[in-house]
Amino acid sequence: MSCPIGCYDCCMKCLGGVPYCSLVATLLCFSGIALFCGCGHQALTETERLIETYFARNLQDYITLAYLIQYFQYVIYGLASFFFLYCIVLLAEGFYTTSATKQTFGEFRSTLCGRCLSSTFILITYLLVVVWLLVFAFSALPVYFFYNMDTTCHTITVLTEKTPGSINQLCIDARQYGLLPWDALPGKACGLTLSTVCKTREFRLTYDLYIATFAGAGITLLALIHCCLQLAVTQVDLKEERRQEKDERKSYELYGRLQKDVGGTMRSPYAPHIISDSLPPD
Repeated sequence: MSCPIGCYDCCMKCLGGVPYCSLVATLLCFSGIALFCGCGHQALTETERLIETYFARNLQDYITLAYLIQYFQYVIYGLASFFFLYCIVLLAEGFYTTSATKQTFGEFRSTLCGRCLSSTFILITYLLVVVWLLVFAFSALPVYFFYNMDTTCHTITVLTEKTPGSINQLCIDARQYGLLPWDALPGKACGLTLSTVCKTREFRLTYDLYIATFAGAGITLLALIHCCLQLAVTQVDLKEERRQEKDERKSYELYGRLQKDVGGTMRSPYAPHIISDSLPPD
């Protein structure tokens, strides 16, 4: 059964009123935050388990790290809630300011409050981009740590076949990265012990989770930059529309003054007999 013409036109108008750029940015932000928060939360839990099992014997050695991990997990909860609400607000702003929506639902003039609100969103999004650059850089640190650990384990595997006595000099010291205090024991893993740690499921899972967390931070940063650019372009379009409205208003005012000067009616500059001669015969 075919859709009526009126229904088709209505559907096309509704699809034309969707701010696709804002929708793509919102979906990117949702996916990036979900990846960052979900994988980051689980990666912190697995990190605490690794440190407790292989790098520290006394609870007091990693109690500070456990508190920090718990604190960062609470921060992740707050980030997830904030970005969920903020992305919905940005999507609503995109629906409100898109020119396609104006064509669909009729003409309206942007108010001073609406312009100030859009400028505020641009400023907030720009600040979030700056903050998230730091988060993006910070999320690369655990990836760097586990990459070094994995590389060292690969080197131990190669040297085991050639010079087994030298592998005990290859170590990963968690104290050097600030994860444990300097008096923590053992604080490091060396040789075959380190190679065994790298082969565990906990290490591989944690490494993959931190990579996914880093990717989620990058996707979120890309989405925020996209939102900032989209809001800025929308502001430029609104300013251009306001300029065109002022030009049209001036043209109407000039036309009205000309009408008033000639007695209320604009007449043709051609003589009446010229107009009648140019008309086709009946």
